[in-house]
Amino acid sequence: MTETAQSVRIDVWLWRARFFKTRALSAQMCDSGHVRLERFGLVNRVVKSSQAIKPGDRLIFALGSRLIDVEILDTGERRGPAPQAQTLYRANVSD
Repeated sequence: MTETAQSVRIDVWLWRARFFKTRALSAQMCDSGHVRLERFGLVNRVVKSSQAIKPGDRLIFALGSRLIDVEILDTGERRGPAPQAQTLYRANVSD
């Protein structure tokens, strides 16, 4: 985990993790209330793209016809290539 960044805006993190092509699209998704944030076992709807998230949090949202459920491992420092972006989270797959 990066020690310099303890938390980051949710729209920035979604963009850095490459779930959305632009930061504006990730902000729109957050502002529309389609993202859920789980922290300390409590699940809340995200209604502001400025919501701060940190490692250990869990995000749940729909992307196309898929339900995305990820645990945040790192906040990242920049938007890098896909292999680097995949190190920012762990996908939670339920059978």
